[in-house]
Formats: sequence, C-alpha cells, structure tokens
Amino acid sequence: MSAVSGAASTEPLRETARAATFDSDAQAPLRGLASAGPDPERIPESTLRFAPEAPPAAQGTQRLALTPDEQESLRHAGAGPTESAHSAQLAGDGSDSLGGEPAGTPRPPAPRAPGERRPISRQSEEPKKGQEFRQVLQSPKARKIGIAVGAVLGIGLLGYVADLVMSSGEVPRGVVVAGVEIGGMDKSAADAKLRVELDGRAGRELPVTIGDVQTTLVPGTAGLSVDWDGTWDRIGGQPLNPVTRLTSLFGTETVEVDSAVDEQALGNTLEALRVHDRPTVEGTIVFENAEPVAVAPLPGRVLDVAAARGVLVDDWIAGAPMNLPVVPAPVAVRQDAIDQALHQIAQPAVAGPVTFDGKGGKAVLAPEQIATIMSFAPDGHGGLTPRIDQKVATDLLAPQLKESEVEPKDATFALTGSKPTVVPSVVGDKINWPKTLEPLSALLAASGPQRTAPAVYEKVEPKLTTAAADGLGIVEPMGEFTTSGFSGPSGVNIRTVARKVNGAVVKPGDTFSLNEFTGPRGTAEGYVESGIIDHGRPSKAVGGGISQFATTLYNAAYFAGLEDAGHTEHSYYISRYPAAREATVFDGAIDLSFRNNTPTGIYIEASANGSEVTVRIWGTKTVEVESITGDRTKPTEPKTITLPKGDGCIATEGADGFTVSDTRVITDVNTGKEVSRATRTVKYDPIPVVKCE
Repeated sequence: MSAVSGAASTEPLRETARAATFDSDAQAPLRGLASAGPDPERIPESTLRFAPEAPPAAQGTQRLALTPDEQESLRHAGAGPTESAHSAQLAGDGSDSLGGEPAGTPRPPAPRAPGERRPISRQSEEPKKGQEFRQVLQSPKARKIGIAVGAVLGIGLLGYVADLVMSSGEVPRGVVVAGVEIGGMDKSAADAKLRVELDGRAGRELPVTIGDVQTTLVPGTAGLSVDWDGTWDRIGGQPLNPVTRLTSLFGTETVEVDSAVDEQALGNTLEALRVHDRPTVEGTIVFENAEPVAVAPLPGRVLDVAAARGVLVDDWIAGAPMNLPVVPAPVAVRQDAIDQALHQIAQPAVAGPVTFDGKGGKAVLAPEQIATIMSFAPDGHGGLTPRIDQKVATDLLAPQLKESEVEPKDATFALTGSKPTVVPSVVGDKINWPKTLEPLSALLAASGPQRTAPAVYEKVEPKLTTAAADGLGIVEPMGEFTTSGFSGPSGVNIRTVARKVNGAVVKPGDTFSLNEFTGPRGTAEGYVESGIIDHGRPSKAVGGGISQFATTLYNAAYFAGLEDAGHTEHSYYISRYPAAREATVFDGAIDLSFRNNTPTGIYIEASANGSEVTVRIWGTKTVEVESITGDRTKPTEPKTITLPKGDGCIATEGADGFTVSDTRVITDVNTGKEVSRATRTVKYDPIPVVKCE
C-alpha cells in the first residue's frame, strides 16, 4: 500500500485506513505501506486491528502508526536489516508517511478525537514467556536434549522389535494355566508340560463334599477333560502392546482352562452322587408295642444337580477338594405339633381297650391292637393328624362277632321226585363295619365306659330270592348228556368239578362260563394231577380230565338248544367223545361258555360216579334238537417221534387226522317248524406215533 496524503484522502480511504499492528502470530515486522523497493510485502488484513473512526468534524489526515512497545517487540523478534528499515520508515520516514510531512521530520502522535481508543496490537498480547520458550527450544542445549531423547526412543523401539521377534513362537511371559507356569516357553514344550500335568489330574480322584458326606470322583470317568483347542485360544499369542510386554516382565497372568464335557457321563456321575441325598425325616409318632414315641423331625437335603454340574466343570482342574451345592428339603411338621399330638391324641388312644357290642357277643380292640391300626401323617399346616386303618380294624374285630351274623343264601333247587323244587332263600344279617367304626376316633379319645359302642347290623338280601326262583319256570329237563371211560385221577377231578357246578342257576339272558364259575382249579381246590394231551403226546397236569366234564356240559347245552357263546375242540380226536361235538378247557386260558337264550331260567344238575359223568339242564323245554354228523374226510397220516426211554416217554400207536362237520337242527317243540340250522366243521390233527428207544 502506498503513502496517501491528507489532501488526497477520499471516503473509501477513511473507511479502511485505521491504525494497524501485527497479529500476535506474525513473525516478521511491518513492511512499508508504500513501495520501498522492488516487490514490497503487504500487511495481511488478518494481522491488523483498526481503531474506531473519528467523527467527521475531527477527522484529519490519518496514518498507520506503531507504538513504542510494538517497535520494541519487533526488535526482540529479530527483524533483519530490511525489516528494520521498513520499521524506521514506518516510524519517521516522510516518504512513507500518510501525513505528507518531509522525510526525517519528527512527528508527534496522531491526534485522537475525544473517546477514540489507541490501536491495540495483537503482538503485544503474546506472552513474553512463550517467546522465551521458543528461544529455549532453538538453543543448542535443547537440541542436545532432543537428540538424547530421540536416541532413547530409538533404542527402545529397537529393543521392542527385537523382543517381539525373539519371542515369536513362545507363550506370552507370565502365563500360568491351572497353576502350571508356562510363560516364555516354546509352545510345543508348554503344550507337552500342560498335558502331562493336567491330563494327570483328570485321572486322579477328586475329593468332594455333599452336605456332611465326603466322597470322591474321577474327573475323567465323570466325562471331564481339557479342551486343548479352547485352552490355547484363551492363552493367545504374543501381545503387541509395549506396555503389556513390559509389565509381563514383573507379573503373572492366570489363564482358565477350557473344559470338554461328556454330558452323558457327567449326568450319570451326578445321578450316582444322588445316593448321598438325605431324605427328609418327617416328625411323627410311632408305637413301640402299646407305647407311643415321638420321632423328631430332621430336615433333608438333595444334590443341586444343575449347580453341581457348573462347579465340577469350572473347578475340577484345580484338583482341590470341592463342595457340591445342595438344596435343603425342609420338614413339614413342627416339633411343638408333634408333642401336642403325642399328649393329646396318641397317649389317650392306647390308655385302654375299645369295645363293640354285638348280638350275643362283643368285639374288643386291646391297646396293642389299637397301636397297629393308628398312624399319624402331616396335616399340611405344620401339624399331625391321626389315621385309622379300618381294614385292619375290621380284620381284628369281625372274627370276634362272626357267630352273631347270618349269611344271605340264594334260593336254589332240589330234585324231589321227577322235578326240581325251590329251596327258599335266606336274608342275611351282617355287620356293617364301616358304619360300626365311624365313632372309633371319638372312642379312642374318650376314657372308661365311654370307650364302648354298638355294632351296626343290617339286612342283606340274597341275589336270588324265593319269589324270583319260583318265577324262573324251571320245571322240566331241556337237555342232558353222559360220557364215560375215565378212572383214577381223572375221575377225582371230574367228580370235584361236577359237585362245584351242580345247582348252578342261569337267569334268562345270562351267560354261563365254566372257568368263571369254578374259579381256579388247583390243588388247593381239591384237584389232582392227571393225564392230558400235550402237542400230541401224553402228559400230565393238575386238573387233567376236566375236559371230559366240559364235553359233557357242552353236549347238554347243545341239546337244550342253548346258544353257544364260545368253545374249543381238542386238537386231536379222542374216541370217547362225539366228533365235532366236544370241548376242551384249560384253567385261565381256554373256556367253555353258553348263553341262556330262553325266556325262563335254567338249572344245571351235574353228577359223577366211578366211571360216568352226567349233566342235565332243567328249565322249560321249547325246542327239539337234532345232531347230524358228516363223513370224515381229508385224512392225514401221523408222523413218528422217537424219544429216549424213561418216565418222560409214553409210547402210543398214533392215529390219522381228519376233517368232519356237525350240523345242529333246532325245531319248535309245539309246531315242529325248523327254527335254525348251523354247521360246524372241525379239522383234527393226526396223533403222532411215539416210540421209546
């Protein structure tokens, strides 16, 4: 910017020509505002501040000026000759002035209008200490210090790189795995060391405590081992952080082992440890003979399987004894409630006998017997409640009053002359023991004469009353059949079953089952071992011979016109039975049954002597029955079986098998009209020839 005189001042100049100073960050002195030589520098506008413009009346010629302090700052900043010349020109050279005075003429400070502020220099705001610090940094001493610091840093960097390179392939320093120090070791050597130590721990017994029980387990057997891949992932590689590498020289880093778990084996082990669970012992009252004794409650505990699994998986590798967590099992009965039940219920209950008066007799529960029927159980509210076993009480009391009871009897029939007559039924008079025992709890709490109560009797109607029997219409034979050819043990069984079935009454619509009616047919019921056919070979079994009675009963029902409800023929034909019209039975497996499909009842008469058995069915005859037996066809030859001589071999000549049919024709007894016709075809297997050699 060139110098401008006051006479040549214009309005734009007044707007811009304000006092200016260097910015506090400027490092060179103010160059001439007018051209003082070739390529003069200009002052950037960012380094100038402008004082407020004077009022127009007082405004005269203005110039840029430096204060003495600003000039001093420039000298301290180290301005060169050219810069000093510029400064001198700014200070007094008339050729560079804005006021137009001759060069070299001293100029007083520029006049200021009232209220006008002196121009402020940013250069004056910079602290002298900052400039001094720059001078220190540029001093030779500072340069030496910088070189030393750089050398130290360089050496440190070289040491870091060398340490990193030299430790490549090694475990980071200070690493400890499950108490095994492997820091700084070659990874292969460290892996071998860990495997020897930690795999050994998997095979050693580990002490464990469950509540107050101490036991041991073998981690390896329990499905626990080291997950080596996971463990080495935890260990990791060499750290790159220099601070971490430095601190590793003076400390350790503990790395947890990663465990591999065989869940099935661990589950089996935990389940096996459940044997040490302690069940809760509920407080109660028991009787020793007739003396009640209080049993104190004892809380139980059970293994917390889920939590125990976590403890084992996390801590087994340490090899140290460990406590497995348990879950307490609290008691349900308070001690004070036990004491209360002892004194208020148990002791009074056995203080004396309890008596039940019957018809012509009495039944007594002695204190020792009372102790066997009474027990105590938690009531759900912390107390005890007494319980009475009524079945045991009934078993103790009923025999004592048995003679005072009358059993109900069904009406039956007796053969007098040519037809059956009704034998009247009997109404029973039985003790209702559930009702009789209802006041027992109150009796046990009472004392003296108040411990007696009457037995409760009630009438019991028979299943078949006299009136019902009279109305059954059992007046004449409907069908009968006789077989023979037995002796010895078979005769015993046939006579036994005949006595059992004799007198059976079947109401209209009911079904008679031989197995159900007789019940089990064993030695306890009077049956003996006798001959049977087992897979075509003679053999023996208890109840042998019953099939002959079954065949006789089947034929009696057949000719009575009763409905066949199920029967099975023998596998092999037996010559004393009618072909295709016979039946076999086996206790609990093969049955004979028929349904009374007549409008009247039927009565079964059965009798047997030394060689014959007869079954006669009584009722009201409404049909005639004819049996038509077909020819034997499709013969089959027997095979030969050779067995060692002895008790187990019974020689037989065998017999051919064949197929035969039977047709039952039923006609109305009054009209002769055919009611039904049914044919049954049976295939008999050949009886094998048995040779004993």
